Amino acid sequence: MPELPEVETIRRGLKKFVIHQKIVKITVLCEKSFLGQPEITEGKTIIDIRRFGKALILDLDNDYSLMIHLRMTGQLIYDGKERYAAGHPSDNFTSKLPNKQTRVVLKLKNGTLYFNDQRKFGFIKVIKTEEIKDDAFIKKLAKEPWEMTAEELYQKLQKHKNSPVKAVILDQTIICGLGNIYADESLFMSKIHPKRKAGTISKKEAEKLLKSACEVMQKSIDSGGSTMATYVKADGTKGDYLEKFAQVFRREGKSCLVCGGKIIKTKVAGRGTHICPNCQKEDHA
Repeated sequence: MPELPEVETIRRGLKKFVIHQKIVKITVLCEKSFLGQPEITEGKTIIDIRRFGKALILDLDNDYSLMIHLRMTGQLIYDGKERYAAGHPSDNFTSKLPNKQTRVVLKLKNGTLYFNDQRKFGFIKVIKTEEIKDDAFIKKLAKEPWEMTAEELYQKLQKHKNSPVKAVILDQTIICGLGNIYADESLFMSKIHPKRKAGTISKKEAEKLLKSACEVMQKSIDSGGSTMATYVKADGTKGDYLEKFAQVFRREGKSCLVCGGKIIKTKVAGRGTHICPNCQKEDHA
């Protein structure tokens, strides 16, 4: 599944191709992949593309929107004067569309936007724009790191004081957007061991953790996302966060860039977790 920086990269990349385009026709090839009545959106113009967590929102000029979630294997491929692809990479990026993995086709005035999804976990949903924040999927999302104060994060950690801190910050109802990569990187930058009980995190540490989360995610957005060999930018090129900035994730066995010790991989909350045992002490002072 793409993490928040990847979805933000997709939003920015697609914006220049779909904004001000009229939706001429929507063809639903898989009923599971489209929720609502496509007729509501036909003949309407896309006026903005926003993001809530990992969901993309195409706002239309009739007070309705299209909510898009790529989930595991979703793709958005725009085919016009040029072809631009975003999402799970495959031969679909260069092959003739629609094909057997195409679930929804949005015929626009000056091109076509294809929603492909191999595993059919993603979806497009028609929703009134004013009701987006009350949608069950959106409503459960917590604030993103940029919107949260250190005190808010500290209080949330205390409410889950007996859980490992990594498990807490991975919970999208507690803080939105920190997937596995960015949780590991944020905890390393904060010198916090991921197995520490959330209740042991001090206010000063919570402040450092929040600042680190904002920093690593912003770097990833600026570099086009982490890619993980599964997600690419809207123009088909890969993000390079892991190559340029990752300090622990997928670096097991390599030297820590801070202390020179060896990065190890373990499991926390059922997730593969990368740490530097020297920089991140499980037995904190």
